[in-house]
Amino acid sequence: MSGRDASDLGAVWVVIPTYNEAENIQAMLAALAGVFERSGMDGHVLVVDDGSPDGTARLAGAVAERDPRVSVLERARKEGIGPAYRAGFGVALGQGADRVVEMDCDFSHDPESLPRLVAATRDADLALGSRYVPGGGVTRWGLVRRLISRGGGLYAKFVLGIPVEDLTGGFKCFRRAVLEAVPLDEVDAAGYGFQVEMTYRAWLAGFRIVEVPITFSERERGSSKMSRRIVLEAATLVPRLRWRLGRGRRGGAVGRA
Repeated sequence: MSGRDASDLGAVWVVIPTYNEAENIQAMLAALAGVFERSGMDGHVLVVDDGSPDGTARLAGAVAERDPRVSVLERARKEGIGPAYRAGFGVALGQGADRVVEMDCDFSHDPESLPRLVAATRDADLALGSRYVPGGGVTRWGLVRRLISRGGGLYAKFVLGIPVEDLTGGFKCFRRAVLEAVPLDEVDAAGYGFQVEMTYRAWLAGFRIVEVPITFSERERGSSKMSRRIVLEAATLVPRLRWRLGRGRRGGAVGRA
């Protein structure tokens, strides 16, 4: 089958955490609907909104009223992507998801890459959209942002001893079994350290991981959620993960799709 064919992989739930994404949410939902239809994917979208004051949840809800593939989970306040994803995973699994995708709302992750990412889980348990394997890349980033991203990923790779090139990326597809095996209530990272922790826990549990090359594009509308606090959380999380979880343990296989 084509690398873009995910029509036989069961129900795919795309979980999108949002905070003040009114400028992007309806365009993203329309783009995903088109991808579902062209690929034959049994696709669903869950928007997890953390109390956006700009009306993101209302706009997503208007789409959900006319498209049963779209659902909205409204949360009271902004708590970070970690708690938002954990809540979204619970809903998706409860609705019978076979695959669960993490994806940003701001088009930094190209919706057209979704079928290829999902199809990579045909022979793997977790597919990572990777900027740092051959064929991957980043556009519209300055030198400082590139250094923070690449340097942070190499730091995590070295400390954790995991052979993954892009540990900090947020475009990934889990088989259901991975999310059922990882103790989500013990994953406490709130910011982008959540991405490192989820991949590390999956690897330690022996699941097979593949990296799928993608091009990450900086958002055109809205503001980035990256902050100094988020970077610091991720930096301090990595050695704690190695100490708590990884001492003396070896993980599963890592490959490229």
